Amino acid sequence: MSETIVETTLYEKIGGKAAVDAAVELFYKKVLADDRISDFFTGVDVPQLIKHQKLFLTYAFGGAPNYSGQSMSTAHKKLVDDLGLNDTHFDAVMENLGGTLVELGVPDDLIGEAAAIAESTREAILGRA
Repeated sequence: MSETIVETTLYEKIGGKAAVDAAVELFYKKVLADDRISDFFTGVDVPQLIKHQKLFLTYAFGGAPNYSGQSMSTAHKKLVDDLGLNDTHFDAVMENLGGTLVELGVPDDLIGEAAAIAESTREAILGRA
């Protein structure tokens, strides 16, 4: 008799769709108010970006089996090439993500999981992978 182990995804651990939706909404309020990175969103369709980010995080956190959006490098290439997106900006985004999850009461271990997933995109976002 074998025992089946079912691993709970980060998406499920943090509360699923409602939690991801709340986190993305609060995250973009923080990002758009952050002078270090807000200029990257000038002229951007923020409601569409929020919708897209919810889909991406649902996938990245294990809540959906696939993601059909652009690659991280393609999606951010213009920001890197034209606006100088760099590690300092990525760090500011990470700081805002962490602050969002803390504000929403996400436990530290789950914040660590989310941060590791976000950090794993750094090289691609900054055009180095």
